[in-house]
Amino acid sequence: MQNLIFLESVVTESRIDFRKAKFLISAPDIAHLNEYLPGDAGIEIAFAGRSNAGKSSALNLLTDQKSLARTSKTPGRTQLINVFELDEHRRLVDLPGYGFAQVPLALKNKWQKSLGEYLQERQCLGGMVVLMDIRHPLKDLDMQMIEWAVESDIPVLALLTKADKMKQSERMKMVNEVRKHLGDFDDRVKVEPFSSLKGIGKAKVLDILNTWCHPQWLVDALAEAEAAEAEDDSSATKG
Repeated sequence: MQNLIFLESVVTESRIDFRKAKFLISAPDIAHLNEYLPGDAGIEIAFAGRSNAGKSSALNLLTDQKSLARTSKTPGRTQLINVFELDEHRRLVDLPGYGFAQVPLALKNKWQKSLGEYLQERQCLGGMVVLMDIRHPLKDLDMQMIEWAVESDIPVLALLTKADKMKQSERMKMVNEVRKHLGDFDDRVKVEPFSSLKGIGKAKVLDILNTWCHPQWLVDALAEAEAAEAEDDSSATKG
């Protein structure tokens, strides 16, 4: 009965209010994260991208908070796995940036290690937002991230940031080119333009994130729990 109530509370909740996001923890590696969040439960949506892709700015816009995620004019400031709580069961995760960063190689390798550990070991990862500058999309590391997520059956949103830097016609041309390039992945990878400065794409991104927060496996689990409870009730009545 308790399991059924839990599933109903998660599945039937109304649309997620991303404005309620609050900082939960910064972890240097997966061991510290697992220690703080034991059980690897719930749903996490991770934001990944090159160090100059604008992850922090995107998170701030999507949550309508100016300083939820730290922003800096110097790329590569996200050195930790930063977790933000949406509710008891759902979290947003800002992963260490990859690629360009003016830091010592040893430190960069440490970031990459913590990023890789999170992706490989965190079982509650329910969606991956891969952010790319719309003017320079689909670099090797971006493609590796997308391909890994698809192979792991994790839905992907390829978010083309800084879309305000292009005219609308140029922007849509680039979006279509990226969609064509990623076409072999079918609906497992969605592609959308985005601008933290102008708010371009914000509503569509929130729709996608909200869908990820109510995954099919939860709906199926609720149906199974309801069926099992009905069977138990029937057996008890017959008895």
